[in-house]
Amino acid sequence: MGGIRGFLVWYVTKLFSGESAQKMSKVQKTLRLPKFLVSMMINDSFTFLLLAFASMTCLGDDPSHDWPQWRGPLATGYAPAGNPPLEWSENQHIKWKKTIEGKGHASPVIWGERLFLVTAIPPAKAKTEARSVLPPVTQGRSPTRSRGRVGVQTPMEEHLFVTLCIQTTTGATMWKREGGREIPHEGHHPTNSYASGSPVTDGEHVISFFGSRGLFCYDMQGNEIWRKDLGNMSTRAGFGEGASPVLHGNVLIVLWDNEEDSHVFAFDKRTGRQLWKRPRDERTGWTTPFVLTHDGVTQVVINATHRVRSYDLASGALIWECGGQTSNAIPSIVADSQRVYALSGFRGNMAMAISLGKKGDLSETDNILWQLTRGTPYVPSPLLCDGRLWFTQGNNAVITCLDPKTGAAHYIQERLKGPSGFYASPVAVGNRVYLAGRNGITSVIENSNTLKVLAVNKLEGNIDASPAISGDALYIRTHRHLYCISK
Repeated sequence: MGGIRGFLVWYVTKLFSGESAQKMSKVQKTLRLPKFLVSMMINDSFTFLLLAFASMTCLGDDPSHDWPQWRGPLATGYAPAGNPPLEWSENQHIKWKKTIEGKGHASPVIWGERLFLVTAIPPAKAKTEARSVLPPVTQGRSPTRSRGRVGVQTPMEEHLFVTLCIQTTTGATMWKREGGREIPHEGHHPTNSYASGSPVTDGEHVISFFGSRGLFCYDMQGNEIWRKDLGNMSTRAGFGEGASPVLHGNVLIVLWDNEEDSHVFAFDKRTGRQLWKRPRDERTGWTTPFVLTHDGVTQVVINATHRVRSYDLASGALIWECGGQTSNAIPSIVADSQRVYALSGFRGNMAMAISLGKKGDLSETDNILWQLTRGTPYVPSPLLCDGRLWFTQGNNAVITCLDPKTGAAHYIQERLKGPSGFYASPVAVGNRVYLAGRNGITSVIENSNTLKVLAVNKLEGNIDASPAISGDALYIRTHRHLYCISK
């Protein structure tokens, strides 16, 4: 045991000399371990061993192929392993194509041969069904008129809030669970949906978060373990909801930023028991929390308009905060072992690198390593991999690639031909970066310091959900279909 521990610690220490996201990904790929275990190898090798061997027994045959959460296994958009096709069309490299009933912009998440997806279905017959048969989570609700604009409409019919389990090899539905059924209390932006938060899985639990419609936990066979009703959000201009839940160990993190009473929650994933709840001085947000471990402390880092904040995973205590973002700070945080990267791009532009290791208010201190005030994203989250940070300009097909350590540009605000607009966030594997436009066109560019377009691919329908990568397959959800793209 001592020899194995010594080798693992030596191996990681050697790879981590000169700290970079690329080296961290090599450790994860080689040892097939989650991100927090890799960090723990450096900070606490004994604790690491206990967790590592437990992890190895439950991660499955090839955990490097799992995409268990929003933004993938590292929560940065990067797949440590895989080789999906470079080129595809409706007639090329489509292993299967499945019609998805209803509407949802949530990304697929994958564990082994199971893919999980959420959708909101407005059945015509739901209006006439007896209220007495509704699940408890939806009783006592009544619809209210949306206060919004930009085409936001008051919902008039019941929706079913559904979690699907789909076999990755065939596209067959393995199970389908209706979590709730109700008339939503407010509408959403025309480009949003009632199922925009992606589910999360750890290979034992599948957790779907429909915001005001409830939080639902199932086992891998679709048996409901628990559910929670967190109440109704009031979102800015009735634009709707969209944050995804995050799992770390036994702790489930749920963000509840809205116009009236914003909080971040921690629940025990096994029982749904609330572990802590912390108030937030923020209004409506659509970002997803990022969990990292630094100097032995696991933190929940959340982007937002007023402040980027870090909370202690164990207690919910505020560790540090930093101002400087624009309004509607939607993009999710990405991070490496030493720095957090926070971006926003509505009514202004901001990208900043925040050094980890300090406490308190870090605004306008030397913990802000660099800033960029041009070309930053509105809706899509950035991509961090192999020592490069990519992001779009607003929701446009304009791409920037930086050195995340220094903020120096490899290239900046370069226009891509083909894709039109971006809501989906970029993903990467190997030497390829995939950028899916809202018009159904995906550009594939080289993972390098120069902009080189490798392919431009077209599918029918519009793309708002971020792609997922698992092994040699790329999964893309359009407004009506789910595609498995594989040779």
